[in-house]
Amino acid sequence: MRKYGLIGYPLGHSFSKKYFSLKFISEKINDCSYENYPLDSLDKFFNLVESERELSGLNVTIPYKSEIIRFLNYTDSEACEIGAVNVIKISRSFGEIKLSGYNSDVTGIEVSLRPYLNKKVTDALVLGTGGSSRAVCYVLKKLGVNVTLVSRSEKAGTIPYSAIDKSIIESIQLIVNTTPLGMYPNTNSLPEIDYKALSSDHILFDLVYNPEMTSFLLRGKEQGCSVIGGIKMLHAQAEKAWEIWNDDNLK
Repeated sequence: MRKYGLIGYPLGHSFSKKYFSLKFISEKINDCSYENYPLDSLDKFFNLVESERELSGLNVTIPYKSEIIRFLNYTDSEACEIGAVNVIKISRSFGEIKLSGYNSDVTGIEVSLRPYLNKKVTDALVLGTGGSSRAVCYVLKKLGVNVTLVSRSEKAGTIPYSAIDKSIIESIQLIVNTTPLGMYPNTNSLPEIDYKALSSDHILFDLVYNPEMTSFLLRGKEQGCSVIGGIKMLHAQAEKAWEIWNDDNLK
């Protein structure tokens, strides 16, 4: 029996176990299971990998996508450039364990965004500066979209939320929420921006997928914006993770 799972903390919001469990049933994959492994500290990571001897792969979520890299034997060049890993492939040979890191968020983000992008979409606000934000910025720059990062605290290369005035919102076409704001169970929370300045010229993309329609997206929809939920990204990145785990040509 091959085991797969998700590490992060907390994991009450996650759909990954449900997604993969249903996938295994619908595709008649009888030799696999998927579990949640909530780790309140990455100090417990090696113990998990060593004790779960059938563990063949892991997904990584908040808050460990960047910190996990120092535990890996190999990190894919794309994941290195982004500075975040959300897929770990686990190889075991003659008692030795090899951990390889990849980023499937890139696939999920690009699949979600491409249908909405055109020549008019030249500038984006990316809310948040964590591992998911890095993947979003990587994809947007690859697609030729200029990025302005927004952070709660003062950091080089970012602007604070207080700086997002009407003129800034009117000058951009895409706003991406990479923060946990709006995630279950705190579904009423949302990023602090001037929603009244939004219009039908804007696209809002929320990486949160539980709930599928967040307060951030609802406020945008009320203003006529095009909105993209995180569920499509979840499905695409999950399928890419499955591909990585089962590709014998990858490290």
